[in-house]
This record gives sequence, structure tokens and C-alpha cells, in this order.
Amino acid sequence: MANSDRPNQKKSPQRLKAERAEQARLEEKILPWTTITRQQANQFVSITTTGAWVSIGILVAFWVTVRFLGPAFGWWVLSD
Repeated sequence: MANSDRPNQKKSPQRLKAERAEQARLEEKILPWTTITRQQANQFVSITTTGAWVSIGILVAFWVTVRFLGPAFGWWVLSD
């Protein structure tokens, strides 16, 4: 069981220092003149990546509908 799983057990000084350094790294700004932190930038990348994959899935579903399902159900005829 890890130290973080045991609330009553004290963490070692090295572990506390590493956690503080990681938190400071995530809270630092990506550029000095912006208000965007690294954690916010990582969250933005995660959300937009998920959105991109959802959009790709919707595009594939639309293409399958236009190319195969529509003609199969007689909704339209392809001109090729």
C-alpha cells in the first residue's frame, strides 16, 4: 500500500519535496506574460483531443450512412 493511501502515516521528507516540486511545476505559467498554467494547458489538450476523436467518429458514421446505408434502404441513389 502506498504512503498516499494511508492518511495516518507521515510522508518522508523526500516524498513531500517531490510532491511540492510537481505541484509547483503544474502551477507555473507556460509563458511569463500569460495567465495559463501548465495544468490548464494539459487539461485543454486532453479536452480537445477527446473532441477531435468524437468528431472523427461522427464523420465516419456520416460517411457510412451516405455511402452505404442510404442506398441500401433506397433513400437515394449514388451518381457514380
